[in-house]
Amino acid sequence: MRNSAWNDLVALIDGKKLNYNPVGFIIDSPWVPGWYGISNIDYYSSDERWLKSNLKVINTFPDVWFMPSFWSEYGMCTEPSAFGSRMIFLEKSLPHAGKILSGIEEAESLPQPNVKTDGLLPFMINRLKNNQEAIIEADHQIRFAIARGPLNIASFLMGTTEFMMATVMDPEGTHRLLKKITDFICDWLTWQKECFPSIDGVLILDDIIGFVGEVEFMEFVIPYLKRIFNCTGAKVRFLHNDAEGLITAKYLNEMGINMFNFSFEHSLNTIRQLTGPGVVLVGNIPPRDVLAGGTTDQVKAAVTKAVAEIDDYSRIIWSAGGGMPPDVKSENIRAFIDTVKEQSNNL
Repeated sequence: MRNSAWNDLVALIDGKKLNYNPVGFIIDSPWVPGWYGISNIDYYSSDERWLKSNLKVINTFPDVWFMPSFWSEYGMCTEPSAFGSRMIFLEKSLPHAGKILSGIEEAESLPQPNVKTDGLLPFMINRLKNNQEAIIEADHQIRFAIARGPLNIASFLMGTTEFMMATVMDPEGTHRLLKKITDFICDWLTWQKECFPSIDGVLILDDIIGFVGEVEFMEFVIPYLKRIFNCTGAKVRFLHNDAEGLITAKYLNEMGINMFNFSFEHSLNTIRQLTGPGVVLVGNIPPRDVLAGGTTDQVKAAVTKAVAEIDDYSRIIWSAGGGMPPDVKSENIRAFIDTVKEQSNNL
């Protein structure tokens, strides 16, 4: 994030009122390479193209908070690679990781990754080190340590259906797996912060937490996310879950989370009532069907509708109800920005 934007984000978390209404988007490889005009393989394999594409994003839309900004990642292969998953990279679509567990009973024998050496993690760190000077020259800093969440990683390692069944059939085995993954996530976040002391934010992405009921959420989500969000002492504690999010919203404060990106299926007002006033909300128009697939008029209408659905506009970053999907055009982003500015008298 641009340094001024980071300072404003911290102020927003602290409850201070800004003199403008921030627009921000979570961006990574589903959107950046296609928008820039290169293949996913080019984006992942070339430091130069990775840097240039991200620089073009921030310079094209200088007023937008792109989060986490200069995200060094390899799609959904990132964390599973450290556990030994087979990685499948495709030219024109996102990579995916092969399952390595045939059952929850194998969790005990799963090796504990070394975050300094295993999988793609050293390449992610080195990409940031190689480009850190250019990032700083662009008036940015490396601000976030990032990881997928424990349930999300578990679903990659053994399959979503198989993992969900394990939570019911073998709770003890599920806890063994989640503890091992949580140990890994805490090690990984801590190592990122050690490598880049400018980090004072944590971003965790986990949609699978939206697939469980409240009883299961209390057992399999809260204790692990609480530990993860507290392991680095970060000021900004940002959770992305654009699946079902009502249960998640209810327990954000207990888990120590102060920033939440959630599904467009939930109105800002609904989520605000569940979180209370102390959480920064990031949303909330449909990312795929409107921001990517809609016209500029439909984008404007969706933003206007979101504004009308909430009375308290403090601690809001106007965004999509999820990350930036593929194929979002510049004109739709500009329509979003312009509509927020037009609505400023109502905010």
